[in-house]
Amino acid sequence: MLKRLSLILLTSCVVTFSFAQSYPSKPIKVVVGYAAGGAVDVVARTIGQSISNSMGQPVIVENKPGAGTNIAVKSVVTAEPDGYTLMMAANALAANMSLYQPAPFDAERDLVPVSLIGRVPVVIAANPNAPYANIKQLIDAAKGKPNSIAFGTPGNGSTPHMAIELFARAAGIDLQHIPYRGGAPAITDVIGGQLPLVAVNALEVLPHVKSGKLKVLAVLSPNRSAIFPDVPTIAESGFPGFEASVWYGIVAPAATPKAIVNKLHDEVQKALQTKDVRERMNAVGGEVVPGSAEMFTQLIRSERQRYAKLVREANIQPD
Repeated sequence: MLKRLSLILLTSCVVTFSFAQSYPSKPIKVVVGYAAGGAVDVVARTIGQSISNSMGQPVIVENKPGAGTNIAVKSVVTAEPDGYTLMMAANALAANMSLYQPAPFDAERDLVPVSLIGRVPVVIAANPNAPYANIKQLIDAAKGKPNSIAFGTPGNGSTPHMAIELFARAAGIDLQHIPYRGGAPAITDVIGGQLPLVAVNALEVLPHVKSGKLKVLAVLSPNRSAIFPDVPTIAESGFPGFEASVWYGIVAPAATPKAIVNKLHDEVQKALQTKDVRERMNAVGGEVVPGSAEMFTQLIRSERQRYAKLVREANIQPD
């Protein structure tokens, strides 16, 4: 009986190894839970092109927006765990387990982290005519008239919304949240003067800052942004240790063979070292974050806990 079990295990290992050695033998699909053209989509296509070149198979990005990325996540959770369906995930993967009830999935049970890719900071931007030029002036104005200053975000429970809620608690102020269906309409209303502030990722405001239609008060990252080198960080603005970034990483269905997960991880790590990928990440206001799959696992877990606490205390509801 013991010999038979050993033979089964050995055969299984040989088959898995052989499968991994021949992988990939057909195109790989990377699902993105957002519309084409956004930051997550840009990052997915950048990484996809790089690993396509090194692995010798096309990498196809499939956009599946809707339900706060839950549609995309569920399509990956239920996909064949063979390494040919992956997802470029962001913060919503950690937040949605608390934001939506009952929880639509369990990221730690249903998915396996492949590799963290990088981060793009959330920024607080204002209409150029807003009566504050920096975070201190914003805080002073908010304390003078609690809940009178409005800020727009891409929606309830979005990463920028969560970031500003965390910031407001750290600063001891109350701001009025105006949720939109995406960052673009929120930015449009700030430019038009309908509200004074918007919180989005750095990439989305870049062209409007260049044209003088918006000003950035702070980047919510530990280091200054490559695309806004003159803008102070939130730490420089009086909140050391505070960070709110949009992070990106690749995940796969939970039962994906470990040999394939390891191979994908190694390919992504090689891609993150290339000049082209680093330059493209810098161009969207971010930075690459090389590291182990275990590091990504810990990030998802810690972010899940952080968002669960915030959703509970602030009573945040999804759109």
